Amino acid sequence: MQIPAIKTFVLCLSVACAAPAVHADTLVKIGVAGPLTGSQAASGKDNERGARLAIDDLNAKHMTLGGQPLRFELISVDDESDPKAGVTAAQKLVDSGVIAVIGHWNSGVTIPASKIYNDAKVIMITPAASNPALTVPGYPYVFRLTTDDNVLGARMADYAANTLHLKRVAVIDDRTAYGSGVADVFVATAKKLGIDIVTREYSTDHTVDFKAVLSKIKPAKPDGIFYGGYYGQAAYLARQMRDLAVSGVLMGGDGLCVGEFPRLADGALDRKMYCPQGGTPLGALPEGKRFETRFKAAYGVNPDQKGPSFYAATMMVGDAISSAQSLSPEALDKTLHQTTFNTLFGQVRFDQRGEWIKAPMTVYWSAGGSIVPVD
Repeated sequence: MQIPAIKTFVLCLSVACAAPAVHADTLVKIGVAGPLTGSQAASGKDNERGARLAIDDLNAKHMTLGGQPLRFELISVDDESDPKAGVTAAQKLVDSGVIAVIGHWNSGVTIPASKIYNDAKVIMITPAASNPALTVPGYPYVFRLTTDDNVLGARMADYAANTLHLKRVAVIDDRTAYGSGVADVFVATAKKLGIDIVTREYSTDHTVDFKAVLSKIKPAKPDGIFYGGYYGQAAYLARQMRDLAVSGVLMGGDGLCVGEFPRLADGALDRKMYCPQGGTPLGALPEGKRFETRFKAAYGVNPDQKGPSFYAATMMVGDAISSAQSLSPEALDKTLHQTTFNTLFGQVRFDQRGEWIKAPMTVYWSAGGSIVPVD
């Protein structure tokens, strides 16, 4: 009676031996870096949500590489909008084994972090940092999916002169790489267009009291103030312009174009705050409404300024892997430099410096409690 049992056991072993091997998924780690705490946390969280939605979409594609299934994972780090913390965060991402990083948000953080990524041959695509100095070193693994300050600052100077017809403008900047950079370009272009820069004042990226600065500016009776900095401080500036009856409009770079601004400004300068954004308005994109609906369904809020861009940049990494049929840094870098990608924003191609060729730009304003396109 024991023999049949033994035969049955042997048969089971034979079947097991004939079963196909089960292959584990190849894990592809993508990092996202930005401010998740502090005054700019709303932007950092919006960016993270955009990247996370893209990770979900990439996994839904069930991509393979050499017949091996790929599984994408997002690793998010907080850079605190601080250059020192940003370098630490960048090294943490490199050590975790990411093949690409989407970020950072601030130019002053992105520039030093970019060397960390480039030295490690980790792709970095920033949809936000706009200081032109980012691509000056010519790092091959660094890309920018937005316009730079040379475009943003110059465009706002042109808008001030030829659309708003301003004659006298005061300038304040927060002394960050981003704020001073975009202000410098605005000043240089505005002067060429005949605008009188009545004064140039300075603050920091933590300033909340602008009363002393505004008291110096008010006697000059400017038609407007250009602020080089971010929306948190700009909101305090707007409220205090209202409180001190400083007339004129407020302008800035894309650091002001964040949905939190109208709320933080308590409605001050409604239809009197102007700012630019790289890219085309979401509502004007063929897939824009669908993206907005999906984003809100996933997170309970509408996408803000850069969430869609962080989504597009993350999807580009997946598309580069698919096109290159490789996870090697060299292959991905070559593909990103040589391929035209179909993205949420339409066709995107990078030049040899990693800049978005012919990147579009749109002027927005604070109107009715939202940041919306002027046109």
